[in-house]
Amino acid sequence: MNNKIFTLMFLFFFLACSSEDSEIGITEDPSKNDFYYGADLSYVNEMEDCGAIYTDMDNNIKDPFKIFYEAGANLIRIRLWHNPKWTNYSNYEDVKKSIRRAKSDQMKVLLDFHYSDTWADPSKQEIPSDWLNYINDTETLGDLLYNYTFDTLNNLANSGLLPDIVQIGNEINPMILQHDELKWPIDWVRNSSLINKGIKAVRDISSKTSVNVEVMLHIAQPENGLWWFKEADSAGISDYDWIGLSYYPIWSEYTLSNISSPLKTLIDNYNKRLMIVETAYPFTLQNADNANNILNEDSLISGYSASQQGQLNYLNELKKKIEEAGGEGLIYWEPAWVSTNCKTLWGQGSHWDNATLFDHNNKSTLGMQFYNSSKN
Repeated sequence: MNNKIFTLMFLFFFLACSSEDSEIGITEDPSKNDFYYGADLSYVNEMEDCGAIYTDMDNNIKDPFKIFYEAGANLIRIRLWHNPKWTNYSNYEDVKKSIRRAKSDQMKVLLDFHYSDTWADPSKQEIPSDWLNYINDTETLGDLLYNYTFDTLNNLANSGLLPDIVQIGNEINPMILQHDELKWPIDWVRNSSLINKGIKAVRDISSKTSVNVEVMLHIAQPENGLWWFKEADSAGISDYDWIGLSYYPIWSEYTLSNISSPLKTLIDNYNKRLMIVETAYPFTLQNADNANNILNEDSLISGYSASQQGQLNYLNELKKKIEEAGGEGLIYWEPAWVSTNCKTLWGQGSHWDNATLFDHNNKSTLGMQFYNSSKN
């Protein structure tokens, strides 16, 4: 056999094997995304029950999860409250429904444990009412947190709905599991014990299921991440995979022009992956209902108008800055919380209707094109 024929046969064999390996997924790790293009769709089930109908950019009525998938989203974030007696949503059964919808459209899931019966954020970390009697018993409280986290994930796993990433708390700038007025400074002996219990529950589920479920810790605003993760590291909190941050320019000392700096510092200092898990930008300043909008004129950034194009430009620029810092994801917070006749805790309608990725007719805005980059 001459060398030319041998070379051609080897080349044919190599290309055939490469094609076969690619088809069955050998050549790349499907669990590793170059960048997560995410959406928090925790409100969708409720909005649909309230009569919301969503359309894509061509004005076709579609399942909102499918709209995001077809646009290019690859990660859906879902919040979970412990026992929210004031609402029928964001409880375990509602979360199961949302995860099933996300996974049916081949998107990954970030499950956000609030460890509260209601909203947990930098201004409140209200302990679940069922755990209140143990608020000063850190050991028992840690066991409750562990068992709740483990059992929830185990039940989801038994239903084929295990999330890919798990948040141990939501915007946990203060100490978690408090009651009424927040206590400062943080009691890191208590706080680290509780957070590490949650982390251990996720690690134990990973071991039991042989599935690598990743752990995220979530802080509101990058400047708070700088001091929080430093204190947490000193207190013995280190076994996590992701730094998650909320970034809303209106409440941050960092602008789009210098946001990369704290993100890179966090990545370099702690050798963790980083994602912005909450952000948004208004496509209009008009209000669609009686619920006052949270993002108003004060939230605007110079050079980025309150328009659909301004919204898209903001997302594309923020994504660029995240990547420059070495970050790996951006999640839009509640892009489907449109105006309906239903009520929130604070009034009828939506407090986010001007900052969704759907206009006031529930048609996808230009901002939805942000997700198209995932297809490139």
